[in-house]
Amino acid sequence: MTSKDKKHILNGILIFSILCLSIAYFIQYVLGHKPCNLCLIERIPYLASIIIISLTFVINKFEKLIFLAVGLLFIFGAMISFYHYGIEQGFFSESLICKLGNDNTTTSTQDLLKQLEKKTISCKNVTFEIFGITLAGINFIISLTIAFLTLRIHRNYEKR
Repeated sequence: MTSKDKKHILNGILIFSILCLSIAYFIQYVLGHKPCNLCLIERIPYLASIIIISLTFVINKFEKLIFLAVGLLFIFGAMISFYHYGIEQGFFSESLICKLGNDNTTTSTQDLLKQLEKKTISCKNVTFEIFGITLAGINFIISLTIAFLTLRIHRNYEKR
């Protein structure tokens, strides 16, 4: 694989990450589907890969390391997405991360009303699907694919 091909792959991942985040924000803000805490965490690899890959335009070095970093980020994304999908399907129970923001220390009716207004979204409730697959399931497939691709390129970086 030539250096030009590797640049094209990084640029493709950059554009794809921007597209994925744009779709997530569209679903959240335009369609009105509120994300749970795990949904928000699943966006981290996309945002971080945008930043890291954009740095290659400035630095123009460390391409092999960039492939490794992006691969590891998307392994993290795949693990979180798998866990989230498992919660949605009832394989796993919700963790503390899913309950962050649920403050049960209400001392007055005013506090209770404020808490009800800030209601957090449960990680097990599916509010949006594409072709019958939840966004966590789709994200698992995407993250695993990008991780496999980038780590394979990193492993074979110097080989022809």
